[in-house]
Amino acid sequence: MNANWKSRAALELVSIRAQGLFKTERIIASPQDAVIRLRDGREVINLCANNYLGLANHPDVVRAAQEALARWGNGLSSVRFICGTQMLHRQLEERLSEFLGTEDTILYAACFDANGGVFEPLLDERDAVLSDQLNHASLIDGIRLCKARRLRYRNLEDLEAQLRAAADARARLIATDGVFSMDGTIARLDRICDLAERYDAAVLFDDCHAVGFLGTTGRGTHEYRGCMGRPDLITGTLGKALGGASGGYVSGPNEIIALLRQRSRPYLFSNTLPPAVAGGALKAIEIATRDAEFRERLWENTRYFRRALKQAGFDVPEGEVHPITPIMLGDAVLAQRMAERMLERGVYVIGFFYPVVPQGTARIRTQVTAAHRREHLDRAVEAFIAVRNEV
Repeated sequence: MNANWKSRAALELVSIRAQGLFKTERIIASPQDAVIRLRDGREVINLCANNYLGLANHPDVVRAAQEALARWGNGLSSVRFICGTQMLHRQLEERLSEFLGTEDTILYAACFDANGGVFEPLLDERDAVLSDQLNHASLIDGIRLCKARRLRYRNLEDLEAQLRAAADARARLIATDGVFSMDGTIARLDRICDLAERYDAAVLFDDCHAVGFLGTTGRGTHEYRGCMGRPDLITGTLGKALGGASGGYVSGPNEIIALLRQRSRPYLFSNTLPPAVAGGALKAIEIATRDAEFRERLWENTRYFRRALKQAGFDVPEGEVHPITPIMLGDAVLAQRMAERMLERGVYVIGFFYPVVPQGTARIRTQVTAAHRREHLDRAVEAFIAVRNEV
């Protein structure tokens, strides 16, 4: 490789390490679960996976994936419009549409691809996108790929001001996370829809951290906020609560989804979702809608863990309860040190810091799942207290 490029990369890595911000990938030697085994043989409580309903290693989900693999093969070796669509893919799209309360759904390899492929076909320089300042990186990158004017908003009042500022645009699209992944804050989607209707705008929300468990029947933020049928487009993932593998989607009106099939580049130029992933996701949706016990256990665990952390004096943000439970620390190096010491005490957590979160808001983000037992949560709180006293 060109020596200059290697040198530049090496210097940047030195800088990252010097700031205490270097991210190390820990190797696990077991399936995803509430307790996982590391490569060195240690078993640790896992508090940093998006496995909200605990279905990533559920025997029925694994069996459904294996059956799909045996029936449909390992993959299609092609994109959807050439020879990469099986009946299984349409079945999953139809099931997601029914679950989410929309007309149609288009599958992608990941939600990052879904968010990367939804804006450019729908918007051009005559239009405007209004994006929450805390939106996920995939929404930010997807918006950058289109030619529309970009406006960021801080809160609902600022959103209304930005809608007025974009009054000259041909079309206005509000883009927001349903649940913001670093804080567990739930967007006021109902009030966003109110503003959209008042100013003749459309609404797109990314529901990766809500679909499958938020709302009375687990359909997501729009159900939780009582506004099903009002947002125009939903993007989401099959890689968190709904099986934990991979895959994303855009769900919405027939005409919009049909246009995305014609023009969305990540859909047109990437292989279709592997059959095993589709089969496992179908089973995960079935379990999530059939068995309320998974959601109930998740919320019981979440409330218990949050209460225990607060009683121990940790800085846990106030607001609506979500399984994402950040412990605010402020300092990036401290977050890294605490995460390392927690692992030594048998609890797997990760420190988050800039650029993943804003400067000065470093934290350890914990995530509770339905698979955790009360003793797991008690041991984790005890370890947090001990490590706090050490560092």
